[in-house]
Amino acid sequence: MGAFVLKSMLKKGAARAALFALALTAGVMAAPTAASAAYYNTYSTVATLGNANGCYSAQGFGVGSTYAYSVKVNSDDTKAVVYRTNMSDESTTLMANGDNGTTYTTALGHANDVALHSNDGNYYMFVVTMEAGSASLVKLRYVGTTYYKVGSYAITYGGANKAMTGVKITGKDASNIYFLFKNGRTFYRGSLPLTATSGTINTTYGFYVNIENALVNGSTIGNITSYSTQGIGYHNNTLYYPLTYSNVSVVLVYRNVSAASGTIYADNGLSFRITSSAYSDLFEIEGLGVANGDKLWFNTNRRANPDDTTSDGVHYFNDYSAV
Repeated sequence: MGAFVLKSMLKKGAARAALFALALTAGVMAAPTAASAAYYNTYSTVATLGNANGCYSAQGFGVGSTYAYSVKVNSDDTKAVVYRTNMSDESTTLMANGDNGTTYTTALGHANDVALHSNDGNYYMFVVTMEAGSASLVKLRYVGTTYYKVGSYAITYGGANKAMTGVKITGKDASNIYFLFKNGRTFYRGSLPLTATSGTINTTYGFYVNIENALVNGSTIGNITSYSTQGIGYHNNTLYYPLTYSNVSVVLVYRNVSAASGTIYADNGLSFRITSSAYSDLFEIEGLGVANGDKLWFNTNRRANPDDTTSDGVHYFNDYSAV
């Protein structure tokens, strides 16, 4: 074989190798893995909630521009208390019941979720009680750290009374407030006149959330149907859906829910999970909300052991900013 032919073959081989390496590199760059999706698994605690009036179980949660509101209930849902937490200075105040001068109310049932609303300079909380009938949804007006019961409503679906476990407000116009309700994995839509203090909210079917195919840090969770769900979060047409199993809580994210129908699937590019070693008996995210620099806030039932009743708190996920 001549020297010229040998050199030519060597050059062609080097070129092929270079082209193969370039194609391989391009292929790797063009195919990002699910594990590269945004994933958040640390949090900060800004407040620990008390157990006033024997109410030791954190439930509903709502956030405004300055304050986060947490409802706690007693063992048989006959009393509830409301705590207000300043999201900037981390101070927490037990709110007063202006109707009877106490610091508890008997009107909120299990108080599983809270939606905040303002109108004409007044501020309100809508609370789902997990009861079917005329007190499915209760409206409180609050002034500073004092609240007053000003409304109570039945929620129906298909003509029958319906108990709901989650509620958030998706919008309002000159006449109505628009709600997103939840029971389990099924969501419903309903509306209420802005100033109504009683009546019935006739809901329509909205959508159903798939959780089995949701990716958390790039992987599905094999026993996710054994996880329990509590309240919800809503921000900019995005639903935040928490699930808990023992000391593990995850948050799945669903986009464009205002027009959603049928079965919808989680955004696999964004997920949250807390696995707590400090609260190994229970780390349960109850509700969520976006505020204070677009942080994702949440409250918890937390237990280091079965007898722990002093660890419920208000928190936010580190490093995440909602869009």
